[in-house]
Amino acid sequence: MADKTLSLERREAYWRRTSRLMWTIMAIWFVFGFVVPAIAPALNTIVILGFPLGFYFAAQGSLIVFVVLCFWNSSAQNKIDEEFGVAED
Repeated sequence: MADKTLSLERREAYWRRTSRLMWTIMAIWFVFGFVVPAIAPALNTIVILGFPLGFYFAAQGSLIVFVVLCFWNSSAQNKIDEEFGVAED
């Protein structure tokens, strides 16, 4: 089994990359969780297939973005783990 101990310098670089990923995903989550639903009523004047556009953005679009964020987070974190040699077997 490989030794997965990181030096202090590599550990700090690993945390910087992981932290940057986390804050990026949190910012996107905030936009689609709070900002888009807040502006949805203004978009309700546009109707697509009988439904207001705000409904699609707030209800459907946000859910799609959240699922994509989950998969993106998993993939990106695995790449970071592999780069630093701490990936799970």
